[in-house]
Amino acid sequence: MAAMVRNEAVRAAFQADAPTLQVRNLRTSILKAASFSLSAGEALAVRGPSGAGKTLLLRAVADLDPNEGLVTLDGRDRSTISGPEWRRLVGYVPAEPGWWADTVGEHFGEWTAALALINDLGFPDDVKAWPITRLSTGERLRLALARALMVRPKVLLLDETTAALDVAAVAAVESLINARMRTGLAVLWVTHDVGQARRVAHRLLVVEAGQVREEAPEWTVISP
Repeated sequence: MAAMVRNEAVRAAFQADAPTLQVRNLRTSILKAASFSLSAGEALAVRGPSGAGKTLLLRAVADLDPNEGLVTLDGRDRSTISGPEWRRLVGYVPAEPGWWADTVGEHFGEWTAALALINDLGFPDDVKAWPITRLSTGERLRLALARALMVRPKVLLLDETTAALDVAAVAAVESLINARMRTGLAVLWVTHDVGQARRVAHRLLVVEAGQVREEAPEWTVISP
């Protein structure tokens, strides 16, 4: 009971103002109708068994797969925003990021501006010249995160972004995301790591067999 009361208090604190992201009856051919909201500076952890539909939920919010329902950003209906602009405002970092050029630097428009982010994630300055084929899975995930943050999204969708990282790299990613949340970034974060959910998230969504529900966690983070 006490945990539920704390969770409601956190929800009320974040939703005193209009939410940044509002999702109502979002559904696909597999994902059942999902409704939730996300406020500036807030993180929702998304948990559930493999194959339950967590990635499908993120892709539906990002409008990458056919879907139905109402999704708004700061009160603007997604249908009134072009696809490229929506995906700039609502950034998505998949579990297997795409790479279209030979070297790391070619994936960043402004390398000087990106370098501070990249250094924060544990990379040396000369990573710009590294071939993509040299990168480990964890390095690709961290660089994809930096790439997504460079365009300053209002909402960030993370799909197991730290799954292949060591403890130090996980800490660097969480520190960077927490810093961005303090400036207003809203985060929807798929994670299998209960400890991570406890550290970074204010609320919890559970996905099982395509059904999405909010649960009161046994933990509550008051501030990122």
